Formats: sequence, structure tokens, C-alpha cells
Amino acid sequence: MFDIVIIGAGFSGAVLAERLASTGKTILLVERRRAVGGNCHDHRDESGILVHDYGPHLFHTDDEEVWQYLSHFTQWTPYQHHVEAVIDGKAVPLPFSLDTLHEVFPASMADRLEEKLLAHFAYNTKVPILELKKMGDPDLQQLADFVYKKIFLHYTMKQWGKTPEEIDGAVTARVPIYIGRDRRYFQDRFQAVPKDGYTVLFQNMLAHPCIKLLLNTSAQEILTLANGEIRLFGQPFAGEVIYTGMLDELLGFSHGELSYRSVRMDFETLPVAHYQPAPTVNYPCNYDFTRITEFRQIHPVPEAVQATTILREYPQPYVRGENTAYYPLFTQEAQEAYSAYAREATRYPHLHIIGRLADYRYYDMDDAVRRALDLFQGWSR
Repeated sequence: MFDIVIIGAGFSGAVLAERLASTGKTILLVERRRAVGGNCHDHRDESGILVHDYGPHLFHTDDEEVWQYLSHFTQWTPYQHHVEAVIDGKAVPLPFSLDTLHEVFPASMADRLEEKLLAHFAYNTKVPILELKKMGDPDLQQLADFVYKKIFLHYTMKQWGKTPEEIDGAVTARVPIYIGRDRRYFQDRFQAVPKDGYTVLFQNMLAHPCIKLLLNTSAQEILTLANGEIRLFGQPFAGEVIYTGMLDELLGFSHGELSYRSVRMDFETLPVAHYQPAPTVNYPCNYDFTRITEFRQIHPVPEAVQATTILREYPQPYVRGENTAYYPLFTQEAQEAYSAYAREATRYPHLHIIGRLADYRYYDMDDAVRRALDLFQGWSR
């Protein structure tokens, strides 16, 4: 019998499996997909291009412990992400920065707006767009309205199916105005992608004799939770269970279905060596998709390869049994519904919930690793 059962082989589950296995614990790691890595899973297509199957994943962090930990399982290719957005037919840098300002406004107006921004905010800081909208200065209000309508509003409504005002501030703060000229999308100390891809990183992480991997299997096929008792394969289980999936699903939708967002991923391989001006180009308006990513700009291939693979992302509502839940829906109503499930989970003292779906929170990759390391360190004390 296993000491610990972990549901989900994304970063949260895989980190805890590796760390606990290193202490001699026997782990059953269960994953409903046919491969490890969760939404970070990638593969090489027929052209030899390393493609991220569930959208672009660019690793960035200021957390040195997280960086050093993952470095045990991969070599890194330094990579600093660049994003552009199509505004009125023209591709301009994102986040919206002082450089973007000068590309979309006449020179005299851009100079005046830059002067006022620097008078109110420190250089190299980020200002959430909804905060800028509250400024009393007419020029800054005009800037805020421009960015809100041209970049923020329609993209947010496509991504979440809600207006920015209906979404939790932690999400809207991720789309700021950048008071600086650094054109990188992230400014973290460590920025890279795994040299051989995320799938290889996960395979290296899980190559431990104490880890038994069970793929193509859902939690509902092996676990039963009822009246405070957990059963594994029909038998009472006294060990620990770590769960990283949808909490409403685990608990039988006893408080109704939680709200999630899904994405339709449309890949296309084209017989050209170059498709667009940046690795990712956002389309805030006038298109059903939100962005296009070109993967050979993230993982370079030999110039002789005359092919490129792109991904268009079409956000859509999550429908159980029809598509995949990628993001919790961050509204006050959804958070209140989740709280009922979180309270019910406390009836099971050996059940631990962790991860984007289980915690019903937005985590970047380094956040997920950090939270898993913290949980492990709490147990090992």
C-alpha cells in the first residue's frame, strides 16, 4: 500500500511527489491525461518544432530557491519573452509602456503624457489600468480610456467572458501600464525555458523508484470520499491524499458546479520560416481569438527548417464533459461558491488541496512550485 496518493501530475503534484519520494515515502501519482506535465506538456512536431500543447509557458521567477530546485531536472535555454498587440491594425509592444505610448500617439501628445506619468509614478513601475482610470488629470484619463478600450476591455471579455470590473483585481492587475522602456514582457531575475522541453523536465523529476505513475486515470476511478472517510480502490485509506484538480468534481458537485474558463487550441504548421514580429501577438479587438504564438521564436530550430508552427487561442466557457477547465473564473460569486467546497474538504483531515484548480486561484508556474515546496517543508519540519 502507498503512503501518499497524489492526484495530478502538473507542477504542484510532481514537485510534491519528487520531494516526498526523496524522503522514502511511497507515492501513487495519478494523472487523467496520457502524459505528465499538466498544462505544461510539450512535444516536437513533425517539423522538429517544440510545441506547447496547452498554450505558451514561459518560465520566469525572482525566487532563487524555486529556480535552483527545478535546475536539478533540466538545463535551461535563456529566454526573455516579448509580446505585441495589434491596435488599429498596427503591432505595438506589450505591456503598454512609454515606448508603446510614442507608437500610438502623436509626438507632442506622447511627450506630454509621458511627463505626466513620470510626475505621478516612479520609473520602472507598473500601474494597473483600473487604477489609472481613477486619476483626475484629463490627459491621464484619456490615456487610461484609450488603453482600456483598445487593449484591456475586449481582451478581458474574450478571455473571461466578463468585464474587467467583474473580475478579481488580482487578475486585472496582470495587465498594467508599464512606466518604463523595458520591452520584455517579464522583468524577473530568472527567465528561461527548459532546453529539452517541459515534458522531459517532468520525466526527470518523476524518475524515482518510490513513485508509481498511473496515467489515463481520473481520481473518481480510484478514490471515494464520504462521511469524512477516504477509500482507495474501495478500501479505507489512512495515508495522505494530495489533490490538484477541480474540487467540485472531487466532492461530487455537492454544492453545484464551479465556474471555469476553457480555451480551444488551434495549431497550424505553415511552410515559412517566420510568421509574425514577436513570439506572441495579442489581438484585443475584432477577432474571436485572443493571441497567436509562434513556437520557433521560443525554441529556435535550424534556419534550414522552412516551417513554423503557430497557435491561435479561442477562449470559451468550460462545459463539463466537452472541454478542459484551464482557469477558475475569478468573480466574487464564484469565490463564494468555492468557499463551500473548501469548508467541506476540511472534513477530511488527510486531504490536502493545492494547485490552480484545487485552490481556485491564478498561479504562475513558479507560484505553483513555491506553494508545493512550502507544503513539503511544512510536513518535513
